[in-house]
Amino acid sequence: MEKAIKAKIIEVCNAKIAAKGENVGLSFYAFFKNKNDNPELLMEVAQWWILEHKLDHFEKAVKIKEMVESLN
Repeated sequence: MEKAIKAKIIEVCNAKIAAKGENVGLSFYAFFKNKNDNPELLMEVAQWWILEHKLDHFEKAVKIKEMVESLN
């Protein structure tokens, strides 16, 4: 996963946690604009989320942040 999208995921998770608490959930769509301006990147994150990790549609932001931070 690209360094830029990892940073974006962590940033979004931090913002959601700060706004709504540690129990807040999100989907991988939270990291993208409503406009599909980068379908390749969207598919990369979707593949990581759905195919590689078998995550549910909504997951705890804390969990996703920890998973992304553990990536090399």
